Amino acid sequence: MPRPSQLPTESVLQKELDQFDYLDAFEESFKTDTPITSSQLGILFFTTAPAWVEKLFIIRNTIVSLVGLKTSGNSDKEKLLREFRCEPGQRLGLFKVFSKTENEVVMGEDDVHLNFRISLFISLESNQHVTITTLVKRNNRFGRLYFYLIKPFHRLIVPVMLKNLVRDVQRRRKDSQAL
Repeated sequence: MPRPSQLPTESVLQKELDQFDYLDAFEESFKTDTPITSSQLGILFFTTAPAWVEKLFIIRNTIVSLVGLKTSGNSDKEKLLREFRCEPGQRLGLFKVFSKTENEVVMGEDDVHLNFRISLFISLESNQHVTITTLVKRNNRFGRLYFYLIKPFHRLIVPVMLKNLVRDVQRRRKDSQAL
């Protein structure tokens, strides 16, 4: 089960910490014989969300579009995923890839009300760890109110997505061993 954690010391976001006023992180360990790349991790982030999370994002997009905030749009997600390589500058829905290293993908968005970054960090040790870290900068009163309202959902969704992501990595490992 995912557990609370810290931003990994090797994260590229360490040098940007002072620009944000909220941080949370969750990590989970797993074992695999085949290493996972940061690009694969970034793609899995978008493909392992449960259906109820997808529905919450649809509701969020409907509500925030009424007040002029950015949404993920109504694009064909499957088509976007086929073309997505998790490269800096690429976008998938609301998430723009800001940076990618061997161990980490940093995605997020800057908007009028708040800026956020999501770090997907993989530590490739004998026991591998995936850490999902969220950094938020609330830019104004509306940003503070908005994050106050979504924070309980965020703290519920991120551990579930991490659990599903790790489960999918382990399932792929078992499938490749069965071949």
